[in-house]
Amino acid sequence: MFGEVGDLLSAFGSLSYPLGWATLLLLFVGIILDYVGRTEARQILAAAWGLFAVFWLSLIYPWFVTDDSFVRGAGAVIAVPLSVIMAKTFWKGSAELITLTRAVAIMGLVYAPFLVIDPLREQLILMVTDHTAWAMNLLGYNPPVVTELSEAQPYVPEGSNPNLDREIGGKEHPYENTFVFFQGDGTITYTIILACTGIGSMSVVIGLVAAVNASLRRKIRAIALAVGIIYALNIIRNVFIGINFGHQYMHWAPDTIMWLFMMENELRVSYIWSDRILAQVGSVFAMLIIFYLVLREVPEIMEPIEEVIYLATGEQYDLSGALDIDPESEKPEPSD
Repeated sequence: MFGEVGDLLSAFGSLSYPLGWATLLLLFVGIILDYVGRTEARQILAAAWGLFAVFWLSLIYPWFVTDDSFVRGAGAVIAVPLSVIMAKTFWKGSAELITLTRAVAIMGLVYAPFLVIDPLREQLILMVTDHTAWAMNLLGYNPPVVTELSEAQPYVPEGSNPNLDREIGGKEHPYENTFVFFQGDGTITYTIILACTGIGSMSVVIGLVAAVNASLRRKIRAIALAVGIIYALNIIRNVFIGINFGHQYMHWAPDTIMWLFMMENELRVSYIWSDRILAQVGSVFAMLIIFYLVLREVPEIMEPIEEVIYLATGEQYDLSGALDIDPESEKPEPSD
């Protein structure tokens, strides 16, 4: 019974990719029609947000169960009703949330090239891998970096006899590099994939900043600040996960963690602690701080956020005032 349900949910999760592309296409069609003043724009945007709700719904099971990510899973759960609210708002003919809609479309536009343009994705992944390796070496850790496990043969510690003929799990593309850590006669691998580059978080910030009406200079400053911080923190995150997983430094409460996450491999306990718990929770707080710093440069992004909160709760919140950020009080910038 549960196995059949799991198979169905897994199959539903496999639809997330086409659902995402369909949502992005509808968003752009609706935004273009709205720009030229066509009345059909509201219905198309309502359909886009409704499809977006289905997209998030399809990710709940994979993120919670397959990826063991309660942070991302919880985010998907929250995104479903918010997307439904957005769909209802546009269906009623409202244009209040068009700025946030543009922001989501721009987020997709920033992220999509890294999904479809292989050389672009490859260069980003290799750059992040190089910087992660440099940071590990700086801390005194020198795991071999390989594309195939057999390439780690020259680095096998004396007296160890690991199986280097197996394939590296989790690799999506041949050029993805893997850090190899030796544990007795076994190996632990940590592969840098697109999700490890921070491009998802970067696209969120870029989309929000680019969508609002603010001076280009402030937008560029805000994006440069956010992207730089996200990239640096992401390298720290990769180093933190790789070292703690590879050396099993966080083998804490293994029985409890294996039961909670329904795992059979005890070696993954350190990975769950370092990535799925500490790193992902830390990423949420880091994004809140980054968001605040971006607000100081481009306070206009608070307006669509306050609109969504109002639609979701029915209560009017003055977040700009609470954070002492007032877009209308800022002084005009000096001309060049």
